Parts: sequence; C-alpha cells; structure tokens
Amino acid sequence: MISLTEQRANELRAARSPFVLAVVVRAQRPTSAKPGDRAVIHPDGTIEGFVGGSCAESTVRIQSLRQLAAGESTLLRITPGGDATRPVGFASDAPGLVVADNTCLSGGTIDVFLEVVVPAPLVQVYGDTPIARALVAVGAAAGYEVRLDPVPGAVPADALAVVVASHGHDETGVLAEAVAAGVPYVALVASPKRGAAVLAEASVPAGRVKTPAGLDLGARTPGDVAISILAEVVAARTTAARPAPAPRTPALLQIGVGAPEIAVDPICDMEVVVEPGALSYEHDGRTWYFCAPGCRKKFAADPARWGG
Repeated sequence: MISLTEQRANELRAARSPFVLAVVVRAQRPTSAKPGDRAVIHPDGTIEGFVGGSCAESTVRIQSLRQLAAGESTLLRITPGGDATRPVGFASDAPGLVVADNTCLSGGTIDVFLEVVVPAPLVQVYGDTPIARALVAVGAAAGYEVRLDPVPGAVPADALAVVVASHGHDETGVLAEAVAAGVPYVALVASPKRGAAVLAEASVPAGRVKTPAGLDLGARTPGDVAISILAEVVAARTTAARPAPAPRTPALLQIGVGAPEIAVDPICDMEVVVEPGALSYEHDGRTWYFCAPGCRKKFAADPARWGG
C-alpha cells in the first residue's frame, strides 16, 4: 500500500513541482526515527512527513534546501557531535556524503537519503506538422518533457522553450505571449522572409524570437530540423541567466531563490530555519534564533557574552 508521503510525492511530480524526498535508511539508537521513515521537503522549507525529532528535522530541512538549490541528491549523516576534529555544521570529505554534527540531537546517528526531484525541462510545441512531431520525439529522447498542441494556446508558466510550428495558424499571439512571459527560448518555424513578416506583426523585440528556428546545420528533413532546434534549446538552458546566490554571513543566509532565511544559533553555531514559531529572542533591536530552548536560555542570561 502506498504511503501518504509517497502519494504526496507523486502528486508533486504530476504538478511539476520541485521537492526533496528524504528517506531514513539507517538509524542508530537512541533515535525517534526508524529506517523507512520519509518526508517531502518543499522549496519554501515546509516539510510533510517524519524523519525524526525537531533537531534532526531541522538539519534535514536545511540540507534539503541546499541540495535542491544545487540540483544534486546526497546521503546526509546526522550525528550528535562530539568529534573534535570536525567543526559543528555540515562537512564531509567523502563524495556523495554530507555529515552534520547536530549538538542538540538526543543521541544516535541517522543516515537520510535526500533525493532531489525536479521536473524535466518543459518544451512547448504548437502545430500539427512533421517538424513539430519530430521535435516531440527527439526532445523526449533527450530527457525533456515536450508537449504538443495542434493549435497555439496558453503558454505554460514554467516553459523553458516555446516552438511555434503551426505554419501560419495563430502564430503572432502566442509568440508575443511567450516573449512577455520571459520564456528563455522562443522560436518560429518559418522561412526568413515569412518569419520576418510574422515577427513584425507580433511586435516582439528584435532578436527575441529565433526564426528560422534551429542552428544552421544544413538540415533538410523534419528530424534534422528538430535536432537543430533542440540544440538551440540546450544552449538556451545552459546559458539562461541565474540569480547569484547571496553570500553567507555569520548570522543570516539564504539558500536558493524562494527558500526561507537560515539563521545561525549564536550559542552552538547550528543553523535553523527562520519561520513563524521558531525559537527566538529579541535583544537591542535584533532578533536572534536558536535550535533549542537551552541555547535560548543561555543567550538570554548574558547576551553580551554571545555577541548580543
């Protein structure tokens, strides 16, 4: 029988929503987590499921956000700390393994596999033509999700590319919409002369729509043309501008676009998610965040000692 977490993961896949599936693969007593426990972590840091108590959960959430931003899965090992050779925080010399010394953990080591699940890049093709159908075939073989609509319609919000191959049917509106939506690659399958006329009618910025579509490879057959178009899509994907990540500071950092802020506990240097209900303390016009009540109590007793 499928679990609620697996059901939720399937729903997110169908909705093309990125997430991390965290699965406990090993748990050393005493821990509240057991092998097979799992949870879904969303890009905003929310979690659905169970992978341990609040301390372990916080570590899983933070590392999941890091992996989601990097687009890479990993094995996370959470220990109760005590290794003098390794600083508190996330570190590992072994490829594919991240070790987190979580000093607020009650005890026991937990291994959690963090599977990053991101939707395949979406290529939206409009038109019922041999080139359009060929693009579906070569794009799917290359790992893209290619949707084919016989006539132009609404542009998907997360489309990487929009290719109009409808040979004169309702082209201008969808081209203008794709450009306005900021789709990285927009192309029109047409001859140079007809393409220029269509773009003039669509009133799109010069150079924003590629026509004739595809790299100049001397393509003649529908399959060759589809390959040349996909080559441009690949180039658009790899060169699309990405916001630079915010630099890490001792007190506050950001993990990925749209992710929650992460604060550093001034007592134990553990990182915690800044969210409603998080343990915090107001002092001298500043908010400090903590991993556990003990750290908060220690800080409140003498803020100046801890940089407050």
